[in-house]
Amino acid sequence: MNLQVLMFYQDDPKKCTAAKMVKFGIAKSIKKIGNKGLVLDPFSEKTLLPKDKYLINSIVGIDCSWTLAAQAFSKKFSGITRKLPPLLAGNPVNYTKLNKLTTAEALAASLFILGFKDDALAILDKFKWGHTFYDLNQNLLNEYSKLESEDQIDIILKEYGLSE
Repeated sequence: MNLQVLMFYQDDPKKCTAAKMVKFGIAKSIKKIGNKGLVLDPFSEKTLLPKDKYLINSIVGIDCSWTLAAQAFSKKFSGITRKLPPLLAGNPVNYTKLNKLTTAEALAASLFILGFKDDALAILDKFKWGHTFYDLNQNLLNEYSKLESEDQIDIILKEYGLSE
């Protein structure tokens, strides 16, 4: 699966996971998103499901600051937009906050859900805290990788005590 990042350069470059992924050749920095690109958008109406892998040829992470996310995602991106199902952040900045993931965490989670578990774990291995993200979410990721419909997400969240 092709991994791409659209960089907004709003965060500390030393902590930018997208920049590190580009540096290591894991993801490619892009300026334009193709029609078959899956855009990870936390404000999307639809949630990523395993069957989405048949619609796409790449996964695009939008790298921006969480404090400016609403502004960044107000832009209309081409491609297929999906949000991730609820996950806990493993990174030191937003540790255990629901859905406050780094670009690396988001890309790894999407790979896992789409059935590319080894590729997801390879990304997480590049970060000191990567195993923490996996440890926090391993059961959820396994459940999400079996989803057939968005309706099942609420059932999973209730099982894990993460629903309202």
